[in-house]
Amino acid sequence: MEIYHSSIYKQSILNIANNLPKKKASILVTGASGLIGSCMVETLILSGYTVYALDLRYERLEERFGKENDKLHFIAQNICEPISDEYHFDYIVHAASFADPKSYAMYPVETILVNVIGANNVLQYAKNHKGCRVLVTSTFEVYGKLDQDTYQEDEFGLLNYNSLRSCYPESKRTTEVLLRSFVDEYDVDALIVRFSSIYGPTMLKNDSKAHAQFLFKALNKEDIVLKSKGEQRRTYTYVMDAVEALLFILFNGKKGEAYNIANGTSIISIAELANLVASIAGTKVIYDLPDELEKKGFSTPQNCILDTKKLEELGYKPRYSIKDGIIETLNIMKECL
Repeated sequence: MEIYHSSIYKQSILNIANNLPKKKASILVTGASGLIGSCMVETLILSGYTVYALDLRYERLEERFGKENDKLHFIAQNICEPISDEYHFDYIVHAASFADPKSYAMYPVETILVNVIGANNVLQYAKNHKGCRVLVTSTFEVYGKLDQDTYQEDEFGLLNYNSLRSCYPESKRTTEVLLRSFVDEYDVDALIVRFSSIYGPTMLKNDSKAHAQFLFKALNKEDIVLKSKGEQRRTYTYVMDAVEALLFILFNGKKGEAYNIANGTSIISIAELANLVASIAGTKVIYDLPDELEKKGFSTPQNCILDTKKLEELGYKPRYSIKDGIIETLNIMKECL
């Protein structure tokens, strides 16, 4: 889907762009064709920044953004390769990562390497180019298992390192420690954001996360099938709010700190989300509950609500409720069919 041709999408990213600080600066975005990266690239261009979009394949960048111009430059390379010193960046947002359960299962080695080596490369660049600020994206999954529902930035729980599924959160944890080590040892200007569950029209078609599949089903007027009661509650954030919060933190956050990016008004269970999406789309939710044998392969339900006090203290507030975000997502996706 050619998202940028949607008038709704253009207006929404323009609303963010108009609130960004006006400065002459160049920004590298890794993972530029992804859910968050693509929305960020287009927002930054509208605000007048010079953007370098990095992705594995040039063709994918051109398909997503069109031709290069004086404000948009493409870098086609693996982020596991060092970043060339021929470039000058004032800021780097490292958003390159495998980011859905199917990819973690198929490519656990690559998931780890992209997260850790990719972060090392952007941090090494900042070490060698003083004045460059780096923001590395992380995830709510780094918190692991805690005996509570709401997670603050200074808390941590258990992760099962015997499970291949831990390739994603464990490598994100390592990435966060690596970043703080660069800050402490080399005085690199870097900080972290931890995303809640992000959704929006820039989701990739192969995104296997449950909420992404709900929205693709709704777009196709298909019923949503739940394989569990869906009782676990999470914080969901519309991609527009996620990008605006990320950029707010990039320009205003404190060096070495981690910030949760979430929307405190969008806390909902998976079942409630499925029913909300279905009601907006005019479809149904069908429960196909597993038997005891099938349930053995499922993860244990766990609530994960991100505390947003630290982000709010910076002065940021989200724009969208969960219902408004879903409606806009589906309207943009319909407009681009």
